[in-house]
Amino acid sequence: MSENLSNRHAAVEVDERGIATVTIREAKSLNILSTPVIADLTNAVRALAERKGVRVLVIRGTGDKGFIGGADINEMAALKRESAEVFISGLRDLCNALRHFPVPVIARMPGWCLGGGLELALACDIRIASEDAQLGMPEVKVGIPSVIHAALMPRLIGNARTAWFLLTGEIADAEQSLSAGLVSKVVPLASLDAEVARVAELLASFGPQVVRQQKRLLREWEEAPLDDSIQNSVTEFGLAFETGEPQEHMASFINRKR
Repeated sequence: MSENLSNRHAAVEVDERGIATVTIREAKSLNILSTPVIADLTNAVRALAERKGVRVLVIRGTGDKGFIGGADINEMAALKRESAEVFISGLRDLCNALRHFPVPVIARMPGWCLGGGLELALACDIRIASEDAQLGMPEVKVGIPSVIHAALMPRLIGNARTAWFLLTGEIADAEQSLSAGLVSKVVPLASLDAEVARVAELLASFGPQVVRQQKRLLREWEEAPLDDSIQNSVTEFGLAFETGEPQEHMASFINRKR
């Protein structure tokens, strides 16, 4: 990629396979989400979304102490009503940029992932955690409700589990998080990078148009009535055959079988 999309708090890399990586940097040891960090990450993600050659996005923090330890409590402690709404709107926009990113987004999740960090992770499509991961929504403990993309939790893990996490503020270890559905997979910390790379390479190996179609359908199915989703998917199935990807990949499969 000729243009450098990195900025102070977001290091951006895109390899020859179309695997983009955004690394949170200069955000304290736990990759804390302050207003400048949120703004830089949002700008980087939005710029990558415009790049047609990007096939997968990996988002990660610096180091293995944590993915994202949460929003900046020092900044939040000084907020008033109006400034609080501005702050949380910025985090909402970052999470939405990831949730609606045109290709799959993988969160690399070692160690701590709390509050706004977990909301960001829930906006990603695939969450791969290390065995030492600690996840939670402890906002009630500091006098604020869990908001914005915490609203995804009932869809992902059910109402009863969501109520437990949001009302108690308790922290789940990696095994509990996997069982609840907060993460997609758990691996040893030493294997985390290899597993993230394996999944990213797998996704990048598929036809780029079909992957974008599937991502778009996943978002649509979250909102539309079931009958509408089923009917609209018939059109999407037909459109896939205008890309040439089914013909190419199916012919390859048939030839291998022969």
